[in-house]
Order: sequence, then C-alpha cells, then structure tokens
Amino acid sequence: MRLAQKTNFFFRYFFIWIVCVISQSAYAEFRSVASAKTILYEAPSATTKRVYLVGEGYPLEIIVNLGDWLKVRDPYGTLSWAESKNLQSKRTVIVKADKANIYKEPESKSTLVATIEKDVVIELSDPLITNGWIKVRYQQDLDGYIQISQVWGI
Repeated sequence: MRLAQKTNFFFRYFFIWIVCVISQSAYAEFRSVASAKTILYEAPSATTKRVYLVGEGYPLEIIVNLGDWLKVRDPYGTLSWAESKNLQSKRTVIVKADKANIYKEPESKSTLVATIEKDVVIELSDPLITNGWIKVRYQQDLDGYIQISQVWGI
C-alpha cells in the first residue's frame, strides 16, 4: 500500500473506533436491587464499612463492573459498592420531583392515571424515550407515561 492509502485506511478505522467509544459511553447502565434488602459498601468487599441499606427495586447506575462487585451511583449521586448477585437487570426509576403524574398517553393533556410522591420506585416498562416521556408501570396494574425530568434511572 502506498503511504496515502495507509493513512486514509488508518484515519477511517480510527474514526469508526472513536464513534463506537462515544456511542458506548453515551448510554448509562442501570440495574435494580433484586433482594428485599441489599447492603451497599464503601469498597468492593463485605468486610469494609457498610454505607447504606437499600430495598427491592431501588435503581442504581453501574459505574464499574468487577464481576462479583459493582461500583454504583444512587439517585443522590453517592458512590458505593454492591455485590452483583444482589442486583437484577429489571429496570426501575425513582421519582425525584415532589409529585409526579402518570398519564395514559405521553402527553400532559391525556387522562391522569396516578400521582406519585417523591422517592417512590416505579417499574420501567420501556426504556425508549418518546418526546421526553417513558412508559412505566405502578403497583402492577397502572400503566402509563411519566416525564423523564421527574424521575432518575433512565
């Protein structure tokens, strides 16, 4: 290959690699607590200081994955460690607004399904964002849409 072709080849694949890295970092990974109660630790070891106790369904953002241990961020921005066996891929979100409304359709003129208080955990039915709305399920029988600005975990 000539030098110009090698350079072109290099830059083409380097650009593709950069796009892949950026697209991977644009999506946060979230999991929820699988057991009734899970301890969050100061470091990736059960012998370190216990920092928090969180309940079933509580959403956590995965920051680092070490296999058996996950460095996580909670809805308040606190970093801690959780045993990966205590988390599940089922997605949930937590209400961050003082009160949040769930509507039948993804628009505020739609029928009101429920009003949820701050810090209540809701199941995420579909992570696809539609014009600033996500589909959720509350108390296993109320399906609807909530604005993403009112929740954390997406």
